[in-house]
Amino acid sequence: MVAGEVAGLFAAGVLAGVVSTVVSLASIVSYPALLAFGLPPLAANVTNTVALVFTGLGAAAGSRPELSGQGPLLRRLGVAAALGGAAGACLLLLTPPQAFEYAAPLLIATASLLLLRPPRPHPHERLPVRLGVFAVAIYTGYFGAAGGVIMFAVLSAALRQLPARVNAVKNVLGSFANGVAALGFAVFGPVDWSAALPLAAGLLLGGRLGPLIARRLPGQSLRWLTAGCGLLVAVQLGIATYA
Repeated sequence: MVAGEVAGLFAAGVLAGVVSTVVSLASIVSYPALLAFGLPPLAANVTNTVALVFTGLGAAAGSRPELSGQGPLLRRLGVAAALGGAAGACLLLLTPPQAFEYAAPLLIATASLLLLRPPRPHPHERLPVRLGVFAVAIYTGYFGAAGGVIMFAVLSAALRQLPARVNAVKNVLGSFANGVAALGFAVFGPVDWSAALPLAAGLLLGGRLGPLIARRLPGQSLRWLTAGCGLLVAVQLGIATYA
């Protein structure tokens, strides 16, 4: 890979990392970038998942104020996210991706619309929350487009916290799901490491910068911005998938 391609993937990673931690849409930037640099769809998918682990690492470093006191919650939900990511990775390696491709626009649109509703948290319903996180993590490990939007919607409906704190939890749980899936892909999947490394470096930096922006968004604007971007992606994917 030539220096220009490395620089291009690094820049795409920085942008994707910021987009991921602010509006939960990293793959909408990073996955097309990998396709544009010549990777076939499956290789681009697994390479993207491996690189996205570094978004979560950067986001965790940049979200320390929002993650303060969240350790018990992250431990409870992190197990569900990791198991879901592993299940999604297995599905991707063993089955064709068409199923989630057809379901993705509807899932993303539904999650985005839920974000537009006033939040009605139910913090004591722990099992449904874990099941929701597990289900979203399967999607993240398998297909992943706008999976952060869906995870943000699930967490917003369950946690009585400010959007910036919910967003920080979402970023860490996404890293758990991607991390476990990435381990499977690194061993069994067609990861293009020459593309993964510069993209991961950019994602690490972008993930570190994103929380600085997210915590400065007023009120519920983070939820509304994520919902609006999610609906736009759902429409775009719907046209590409169903047309």
